[in-house]
Amino acid sequence: MATTTNTMASFLTATQRYAAGALFALALHQAQINRSRPLGLFPDDEPPSDDRTSSSSGGSDSVADDPDLWVHEISGLLRPVFRFLGIESVAWSGLEETAGSSPAKHHVGAFLRLLAEEENGENSDQELALSRAVDAMARSMEKTLEVSESKKEKRREYENEWREKCSTAEVQSNMDAAGIKSEVQKSTDENNLAIEDGLDGSGSKVDEKPIEEVVLGYQRKVTVLYELLTACLADTHADNKKCTRKRKGYDARHRVTLRLLATWLDVQWIKMEAIETMVACSAMALAEKKEESNEEPQSSKSKWAKWKRGGIIGAAALTGGTLMAITGGLAAPAIAAGLSALAPTLGTLIPVIGASGFAAAASAAGTVAGSVAVAASFGAAGAGLTGSKMARRTGSVDEFEFRVVGENHNQGRLAVEIMVSGFVFNEEDFVRPWEVQSDNLERYALQWESKNLIAVSTAIQDWLTSRISMELMKQGAMLTVLSTLVAALAWPATLLAATDFIDSTWTIAVDRSDKAGRLLAEVLLKGFHGNRPVTLVGYSLGARVIFKCLQFLAETEKNAELVERVVLLGAPIPIKDENWGAARKMVAGRFVNAYSTNDWTLGVAFRASLLTQGLAGIQPIDVPGIENVDVTDLIEGHSSYLWATQQILELLELDTYYPVFRGTKCIQ
Repeated sequence: MATTTNTMASFLTATQRYAAGALFALALHQAQINRSRPLGLFPDDEPPSDDRTSSSSGGSDSVADDPDLWVHEISGLLRPVFRFLGIESVAWSGLEETAGSSPAKHHVGAFLRLLAEEENGENSDQELALSRAVDAMARSMEKTLEVSESKKEKRREYENEWREKCSTAEVQSNMDAAGIKSEVQKSTDENNLAIEDGLDGSGSKVDEKPIEEVVLGYQRKVTVLYELLTACLADTHADNKKCTRKRKGYDARHRVTLRLLATWLDVQWIKMEAIETMVACSAMALAEKKEESNEEPQSSKSKWAKWKRGGIIGAAALTGGTLMAITGGLAAPAIAAGLSALAPTLGTLIPVIGASGFAAAASAAGTVAGSVAVAASFGAAGAGLTGSKMARRTGSVDEFEFRVVGENHNQGRLAVEIMVSGFVFNEEDFVRPWEVQSDNLERYALQWESKNLIAVSTAIQDWLTSRISMELMKQGAMLTVLSTLVAALAWPATLLAATDFIDSTWTIAVDRSDKAGRLLAEVLLKGFHGNRPVTLVGYSLGARVIFKCLQFLAETEKNAELVERVVLLGAPIPIKDENWGAARKMVAGRFVNAYSTNDWTLGVAFRASLLTQGLAGIQPIDVPGIENVDVTDLIEGHSSYLWATQQILELLELDTYYPVFRGTKCIQ
C-alpha cells in the first residue's frame, strides 16, 4: 500500500497524529471489551479469551485472524481514521496488533507523552482559539440543560397527580407484604456483587482520570478530540469492499470510543458534545457558503489571519464564518461525504444557539431553496423521524409516530434519543414522563398503539382497586406472584381465575409491542434518524418494544453501528426464553436493566402461569455486559415508572462511560 499523507489542515504534527491514532485504537478495543466486562476502565487481569477474540480465530493471538474485533482491518472503524490523520500505512497493522493484543494500560501513558512532549508553537494560537470556542459552545449548551422552576413544578404536579390515582392499591400491597423484597432479593443477590456509588465489585472506585498521570494541556486534549471526531466522520472506508461496516455517518462504536477517550483525557463529556456540534456546524456552514458563491472557499490561512486580527481568540460569540476560521477548515470538506448521512433533512443539523450563536450560518440555509440545495449536496433523503409517522395500518400496528421532546432540535446535535412509554392512561403519558429530562441529545418520544396501551393500563389499574384484588392482597397474593416468578413455579388456580380478565388485553398489547419493535428497527435501518448514534430508553411495554427492536436488528446486523446505549425499566421480558446475548451485541455502549423486586403488578399482568423463565422487570439478568440496577426503593408499583423514570435516569448518569447508579444498589 502506498504511503498515506494527510491532505487536510491539522493543528498536530505527524508524530502527534500518530499518537492520537494509537490512543484511539487502544480506546476502540477497550470499548469492545467493556461491552461484556463494563466494570472498571482497566481491569487488573487480562481480558478473557472470549472477549479478546471470536471463535473464528482458532486460538491465534493475531488481530488479523479475528475479523470480529473492532480494531480489525475489515471493521471499517480504524483504518479510515489512520488514513485521515495521515499516519503512514506501514504502521497501521502494528497499531492494530498493539491495540488488540495487550492491555491498554501498558501503552496509554507512552502515547500521551508523545502528545505532550512535542509542543507546536506555530499552531498554539489556533489550539487556544479552538479550545475557547469549545468552552463557549459548552457554556451555551449548559444553559439549555438548566431546568426552569416552572418545569420542575410541572414535574411535581404530574407526579402528585398519578401518585394519587395509582399508588393507593400498590402501596397498600407493599405494606401487607413487607418481607417480599428480602425474599426475592435473596434469590438474586447471593452470586452477585453490589456496586455502591460508582464502586466496582472489588470495592475500589472506577478511575475517571487518565491511567497514567501525564501533563497534557487542555488545548491539546481538545484538539486531539476534535481531529479524531473529524476523522470518524470523514468516512473513507468505502474503498474496502470487504468492510463489514454498512453505513456512512457517525457510528455508535466511534462515539463510545470517544466517550472513553475523553474519560482518559479527563475532559468533560459536554465538551465533547460541544465539539460534535461545532464539527457539524462548520461542515454545514462550508456547504452553504459554497452553494451561495459557487466558488472555492477562502483558504484557512487567510481566514485565520483575518479573524486573528479581529481578536477572535478572546471572543465568546461565534458565527458560522468565525467557526470556520477557528477550525481552519479541519472538519470540511473532508467529512461532507460522511456527514451526508447524519440527517435526512438539513433542519436537523442547522444550529440556532442563541442570538450570538450560529444564526448567520442558519439564516441563508433556512430558506426552502437553500435547504433543498444543501440537503441534495449532502445526499440527504427522507422526511426524518417526525415525518415518518407510519400512521396507516402496518403489520397490525395502527399507530406509530415520533413526537419531538425538548429544545435540542435544529441545534446541530450528532446523537439521538428515542424514548418509549409502555404504561399509559392518556396520550400525554407518551411525552410527559420525559419532558424534564436534561441532556444534549436530539430527543423524540414514540407514540404507539395508544388505544391498546390505555386499555390494558386502565384494566390493570381497575383490577388493583377492585374488591377481589384487595382480598387477594390480604391473603398474601403479592408474595405468591413474586415468589413463583423467581422460582419458576405455577400460580394457584384461584389467583389465575381472578386475573383472567386482564389476559386478553395484555396479550394484544404484548403482540403489538413486538410488532412496534420491528417497525422501530426498520426506522433505524432506513436511517430516518440520520445515521447518528441512538440512545433507546423505555419502561414497561415500551422497554419490550426496544428489546424486540434489538432482536430484529440482530437478524440482519452483525455490528453495533446504530445503537449506542439502552435502558430498560420494568421490562415485561422473560429472561431464559429470549436471546439477550444477541440483543446486547447490537448496543455499542451501556445496556441497563432496571428492575423492582416488589413490582407484583407486572407479575400479575405477565401471568406467571405462562411464564416460568424469570422476568427482567423484577430481577437481574445474568448476561455479560448488562448492568442490573435495583430500583425497588424508588418504585412503589408498576405505575411508578410514569413519574420515577426521570429520577432513575438522573441517578444512572448515562453520560459517564462506566456503570453508575448513584445513591442505591446496582448489581452486575
